[in-house]
Parts: sequence; structure tokens; C-alpha cells
Amino acid sequence: MKIGLRLARPVRLALLLFCVTSLAQTGSTPATTDQARGEQWWAHVRVLADPSMKGRLTGSEEYLKAAAYVVDQFKQWGLKPAGSHGTWYQPVRFDVERVIASKSSLALVSDGRATPLTIGEDAILGTRLQQPATLDAPLVFIGYGLNLPESGYDDFNSKDLPRSTLKGKIVLVVNGGPADLPGPLKSYARTAPMIRAIRAAGAVGLISIPTPKSMDFGWQRIASSASQPGMRLSAMVGDEAAAHHHPALADDHGELFSATFNPAQAEKLFEGSGHTFAEILALADSQKPLPRFELTKSLQAEVVTENTHVESPNIAAVLEGSDPTLKSQYVVVSAHLDHLGVGEPIHGKTIYAGAMDDASGVATVLETAHALTQGPRTKRSVLFLVFTAEEKGLLGSRYFAGHPTVPEGSVIADLNLDMFMPIFALKKLHVQGLEQSTLGDAARSVGAAHNIEIAGDPEPDRNSFVRTDQYSFVQAGVPALAMKFGWTAGSPEYKAWRAWLAERYHSTDDDLNQPVDLAAAAQFNAFYADLARAVANDAQKPHYLQTSFFRRFEAVE
Repeated sequence: MKIGLRLARPVRLALLLFCVTSLAQTGSTPATTDQARGEQWWAHVRVLADPSMKGRLTGSEEYLKAAAYVVDQFKQWGLKPAGSHGTWYQPVRFDVERVIASKSSLALVSDGRATPLTIGEDAILGTRLQQPATLDAPLVFIGYGLNLPESGYDDFNSKDLPRSTLKGKIVLVVNGGPADLPGPLKSYARTAPMIRAIRAAGAVGLISIPTPKSMDFGWQRIASSASQPGMRLSAMVGDEAAAHHHPALADDHGELFSATFNPAQAEKLFEGSGHTFAEILALADSQKPLPRFELTKSLQAEVVTENTHVESPNIAAVLEGSDPTLKSQYVVVSAHLDHLGVGEPIHGKTIYAGAMDDASGVATVLETAHALTQGPRTKRSVLFLVFTAEEKGLLGSRYFAGHPTVPEGSVIADLNLDMFMPIFALKKLHVQGLEQSTLGDAARSVGAAHNIEIAGDPEPDRNSFVRTDQYSFVQAGVPALAMKFGWTAGSPEYKAWRAWLAERYHSTDDDLNQPVDLAAAAQFNAFYADLARAVANDAQKPHYLQTSFFRRFEAVE
């Protein structure tokens, strides 16, 4: 019987993984235990999340110290610099804005009467967009605030509230979206497309209300983070080239009022409108369509800010591929180095160490670099990127995606890590981008070889798809994945995950004194290195699926 040689892609990837793993193990020393490998990984975390690093705030002396440690590790393993002008670094400049809450004010105005709001309790002022010094404008509620005309959905131009009625208004939106829209698409619409839609409609501000269901932690923690400085890619950088090649990466430098409102106080906004926030929240929690309507109130705002500039680098290293044809293509292995620095005290501590977020991911990038230097080289080159300013809105990765230090179009995939969460046994991974590109096949095949279940995002309203650095590559048309330890709803693992978010995420308790499953971390690192090998060795270049909304960003060859 004649056997055909044309294998399905998942089968090819599984065979490829077997081959590269077998080759990597040939002639190696006796296997080190998972626990020992985990301790080796954790040693990097200990350095990066040490109190002396003071939370690695973007551009700080301590961030640069942490970056130097990363570079030293890359040098030890024989990698080559891949930053700007033959260095390890890609400098990125930022405009920094800090809102001085004690000197700022907010008030709701109804029937000519102003009722002051308490900044911190009722609302916090945004720092990602440039705030106007003063504002007095009517409020309109436009539902979820999603502008997706391609999907037949546009909250900015509805029968109830035509686009023309938004001019000169502050739009009010609630987190979420209708059930018939895919989670990644809803998340995408909440980023730069929302700001562009606001400006196109002539609106002058945005107030967002998170739903309690979508909040990772309580309002008090959200309010305490308001003292953090916000950053934007510097207007001096010159983003024209990136905007021309990848319009989705263009930065926004104009004034636009922005605030987040406490859902526990949100009824104040809806009084007298004929609607209640309780009604809106019930519909949003059920992922049902929302009404759009004008409110009976205006908002007065005075915002006092301090504005400075800072420079902070991305870090780039490369392991050159072995194939003369394929080595000009790059598979990116990435994580972010920055965290929140020193801030408001929580449990008597002021250093936001960021051990899981994301010293853990950087440590895995380092361990992956070490692993891939052992044994045969991959066919494609592997580009190890450690980003700055992720906590400020994915700014370091966005800058790299628009201004790559390798030839334009040569990056063919990104495998990103951001607090992958080895706090329990590794049985399942939740993967962002799983259903968007052929990288999903690679993840499933490698997962099967490691006895790991690969699943999509079970909590799309957390907007995780647009909250990690992989999204910058998605916007540049590059297939990308990001992944975390997975769980089943209601399980002990799920409870541990939710408890970690409530107690440690963006808290001073995300430090070195927390439970970590070192063996599980090592098992994940082995999976991740094999995934990078499989993608870098696959003869077929990854691409977006025909069904993916994000295929529109991919370059047509």
C-alpha cells in the first residue's frame, strides 16, 4: 500500500517537535529535576524582583540596573546584540504625565447646580491621554462604546443617538459587549479604535465604568494606582513611518479628557435620565445590547498635571538561525521588564516588586535563550525581546513593532509571556490568540507532546487579548500568542487564580514571598522552549486564518 507523504499541519508539527526535542537531548548530561530547573528559573526572579530594584519603574535607575542584568545573561550564552546601532538596547522616549489629584476637581452639574465629586472615591483621572486643564461638557451614555461597523455594530452612530449628537459631549461607556461579538474583537474595539471614534464624532472626553464582574481587584486598589505617572510615546520620536506601515500602531498626542468611574458610585451619573446603573449593569453582565441616551448632567473638570520626559530601553538579542534561507526570518520570544516602581503603601509596603508581573516572564525568556543555545540551532533566527513600558500601555512593544531593529517584515511570529502564573500544577494553558492564526496549531501540537491541554480565553471581558505585549505584534500583522496557566471554573486552581488577582496583582504583595510551584514553572519553560523551536523550524510561515478579524493587518505577499 502506498502511503502519502502530505501530512496535516498539526501532525507535521508534532513530528517536528519530536525531532528537535530528541536532537536537543542527544548527548546531554543526566536530566536535571524539574524542581532544580525551577530553582534556576526562580534565581532570575530573585534578582529582578529584589527590593533593591524598587519595582523597576520605566526609565528609573533600577530599571536600567535590571536591564543590565538581562544583557549580562544574554552575553553569557553567546547571543548577539540586536538593538539599535549594534547595541543590546533600543532607546524609547516617553512623555510623562502625572495627575495631581489634590489640586484637581470634578463636579456634576444638573439644573445649574454643581455637586462636587470626590477624586479617588467617585472617580479617578486618566493619565494615558493628555488631559485638558479645564472642561465643562454634557454627558451622553453610548453603551459599550464599540465602533465595529465591519461587524454591523456601532455604538457611536445608533438610531437612539446619532453620531451628530456626540459633538462637544463627554461619552460614557461601560465595559463589555454583546454576546454575539467575539471576545478579541470587543477588546480590540476598546483600544485605539475607540479613541479614534471619539475624535471623529467630535466628542471631548471619555468616562469608563468597569463592571464589578470584569474587575481584577477592588476599587480601592484601582484608586491607589492613580498616583502612578502615565506615559505616551514621545511626540519628539516621530511616529510617521510606523503609522504609514501600521496605522493601528499610531500614537495619540491630542488632548482628550478621560476618567474611570467607581461602579459603586455610578448611580450618580444616571439620576434623572430615566435609567439606572443597576439596569445597565444587569444587561452588561448578561452581554445584552445596551440603550444609548443623553444624560441630564454635565461634568466640570479642572485637571492639574506635571509633565516631564524620560527615556527607557527595550532589550534585544538574537540567536541566528541555521538555514541559509530561513535565518532572515525571526521568531520573537518576549516579556516585559518594567513594573510599577514605588507607590501608595499596601500592607505597610511601598515597593511594587512585580515578581510574577513580569519578572517571571523575563526569567523564562532568559531560560529559553539558554535552552536554545544548547543543541542544534533552529532554522529561523530567534529574537529575544524584553520590553519597557508595558505597564504604561504596551508602549515599548508598540514602539518596537513600528520601529523594528531587524528588517521590516522579517518578524514572522511573537510568543509573549506576561505573568504566566505557575502557582499550581501545570495541566492546562489559556492562550490568547489561539483561534486567530496557525500558531494555534503549533501550540496544540506542542501541548499534546507535553500532556498540556491548550484552551482559549475563558474570561474575554477581562480584555486580556489587548493587555499584553503580543497585541502590539497583532496590530503590526504578525501572528502572536500569549499564555497563562489555565484552570476549570470553580476548581481549586480557579480559586487560587482569583485570589491572586484580588490580593497580589498590581499590589506590593506580588513579591518574592509568595507561593510558587517551581516544578510547574520548569515544565512550562520546557513547553515554551519547544514551542519556540517548533515555530522556528516549521517550513511553513505562520499566518492569520481566513476567519480572523485581525487578518486585515497582515501584509499581503
